[in-house]
Amino acid sequence: MNILLLFVIIPTVMLLALWGCRNVRQTRAVMVTGSTLLLALSVYLTIDFVSLRDAGENAPMLYTASWSWYRPLNICLSIGVDGISVAMLLLSSIIVFTGTFASWRLQPMTKEFFLWYTLLSAGVYGFFISTDLFTMFMFYETALIPMYLLIGVWGSGRKEYSAMKLTLMLMGGSAFLLMGILGIYFGSGATTMNINEIAALDNIPVDMQYIFFPLTFIGFGVLGALFPFHTWSPDGHACAPTSVSMLHAGVLMKLGGYGCFRIAMYLLPEAANDLAWIFIILTTISVVYGALSAISQTDLKYINAYSSVSHCGLVLFAILMMTKTACTGAILQMLSHGLMTALFFALIGMIYGRTHTRDIRQMRGLMKIMPFLAVGYVIAGLANLGLPGFSGFIAEMTVFVGAFSVNDTFHRVVTIIACTSIVITAVYILRVVGRILYGEPENEEHKKLSDATWDERFTVICLILCVAALGIAPMWVSNLINTGVGDLLTNIVE
Repeated sequence: MNILLLFVIIPTVMLLALWGCRNVRQTRAVMVTGSTLLLALSVYLTIDFVSLRDAGENAPMLYTASWSWYRPLNICLSIGVDGISVAMLLLSSIIVFTGTFASWRLQPMTKEFFLWYTLLSAGVYGFFISTDLFTMFMFYETALIPMYLLIGVWGSGRKEYSAMKLTLMLMGGSAFLLMGILGIYFGSGATTMNINEIAALDNIPVDMQYIFFPLTFIGFGVLGALFPFHTWSPDGHACAPTSVSMLHAGVLMKLGGYGCFRIAMYLLPEAANDLAWIFIILTTISVVYGALSAISQTDLKYINAYSSVSHCGLVLFAILMMTKTACTGAILQMLSHGLMTALFFALIGMIYGRTHTRDIRQMRGLMKIMPFLAVGYVIAGLANLGLPGFSGFIAEMTVFVGAFSVNDTFHRVVTIIACTSIVITAVYILRVVGRILYGEPENEEHKKLSDATWDERFTVICLILCVAALGIAPMWVSNLINTGVGDLLTNIVE
């Protein structure tokens, strides 16, 4: 059996096991077992993939397989991975694993929550292993649908409004995406929906590309928080439960950047080259606007949500530069932001669970009350603003070096504008850190609060180690994704 199928089979078995659970203890046991297996599988796949590349396997996709599903429309269950997909699978597994412990004490309806959470993760895994346009779209929708219930039922604040807004906007993006996918399939005259086979044909008329590239890019860009389609993201993040925010910002938003690179630009290269400047302007606005908006917020989740808009905008910005260095930086940024934002949302959820507020104006002196959580937040903040030694520095430096290497005035000007986001990020991060670290607690009730429990400490430590590991030793990731980035760019810029 193909190893990639296990990424869908294990969540399916988890769903069946969760359905039969009779108490919280059994539910936790299933989630820990399943998420641990998925993490171990991802680590094994990464090691095996690297060894195959070192042994001389240079095919664009490894572990490929295909089974006919619906012959009249040439729909197949086609699977395969390159270095980018492997990196995304590893990221997803880390977030699912740590998210399980972050939701360890979630009440009520623990079993039902984890059922939808597992379905969401199954959609994410299926998307990253698929090489067929239709099955990618199917898994994409599978990942989106559970968000409505996870936020609407288990969220906080204006959860019904946020869940509806998120669902409607992402479904609107899906409509654009479906039109783009159908346009690619019929425009190419292909007898298959396999991405690599459509790319090899390279016969989609340029005038059709001009129509379907914007539709496809915007369809994925909505999930990637592309300006001005980003407004669902802050509200969705603010109201979602902790582990859902972790998976949503850490992995789900990466589907947008991955899809833009793998489908929109890879399959529609002429339009991508000619129309890239429009989306470069929009992504530059996303980067700066997200950072500026974060400054004006006082809610911890909204601060991190707008920060995610800025960082995900930087991913799309780097991809559109179409240089190998910038695109490598984009993938590193996906990984870095995924880990950082998961750490942020985990800590915010833990702090909120104790203080019952996310308003930074009411959090003075938390360092003296819960030092572990406060120090964890400081570390996450330093990683977010790009301190050397953490993943954020490596990712952003690679992006900006790659973007500035494009030798024309337009690209260098927008790169300089995007670079200002680093300074803006430092402002809002240090502002929050200062509130948490300094002064005496103003709320007498806060003085009675406890620090992190064992499950919370485990979650935070795991994520901090991952952020530090990527920052200290980034070359193995760069080597992992190198071939995948090169293969995609060859088709785009040739």
